[in-house]
Amino acid sequence: MSYIEAIILGIVQGLTEFLPVSSSGHLEIAKAILGDNSLPEESLTFTVVLHFATALSTLVIFRKEIVEIFKGLFQFKWNEELQFSLKIILSMLPAVAIGLYFEEEIESFFGGQILLVGFMLIITALLLLFADKAKNTTKKVTFFSAFVIGVSQALAMMPGISRSGATISTSVLLGVDRTKAARFSFLMVVPLIFGKIAKDLMGGSISFESNQIGALSVGFIAAFVAGLFACKWMISLVKKSKLSYFSIYCFIVGVIAISVTLLG
Repeated sequence: MSYIEAIILGIVQGLTEFLPVSSSGHLEIAKAILGDNSLPEESLTFTVVLHFATALSTLVIFRKEIVEIFKGLFQFKWNEELQFSLKIILSMLPAVAIGLYFEEEIESFFGGQILLVGFMLIITALLLLFADKAKNTTKKVTFFSAFVIGVSQALAMMPGISRSGATISTSVLLGVDRTKAARFSFLMVVPLIFGKIAKDLMGGSISFESNQIGALSVGFIAAFVAGLFACKWMISLVKKSKLSYFSIYCFIVGVIAISVTLLG
């Protein structure tokens, strides 16, 4: 993989991680367009590194909220910060379970499965369309809604289903305030990403070849910078109920991906 290709893929990941259009799906499409012939394991390694970059950009954007959460945790009181942290942990459980028991099956999806990506993008489009028509509320994330949102996040491990799109849409459909939904969606994935990277590093499923370091590094930087921009932009878009535009986009890209694959 060349540096230019790594930068392009990094930008794609940085933008699409936060915008509800499926970062994993767009990465697979971009790899296919660029002619990337990596094995599924190598493809997954690059994907994980880019997700790590966007996780760091999330920490930068929400650094004040994260500091407040940690302060609340160490007060050892049943306060709002402790409850929020427990909701984050609860939301992680479905994805952790899926990741542990179906890891090999998930890895197999990250190897140019463009037809699958197309169908999953259409599902994302439908989710966004329904969410955009939901009424605005001022409700917070409850423990029940946190678990349901976590199930959506687990399903979004499939390339083509937008993680942010699925979790934000589920939150809004459950009656959660749009801004709170976006905040919860972006923060709930951070522990999962760091946990996934730690597990893969210790388990040896992620390998860094010397000839990959340069491409991984520039891809990481591109994803981090693009992520900073996209995160702020997405929060603004959710407040303004602009998800239907992304619904149309996902539907069009999904149809194109399916058509190109079936037509050879």
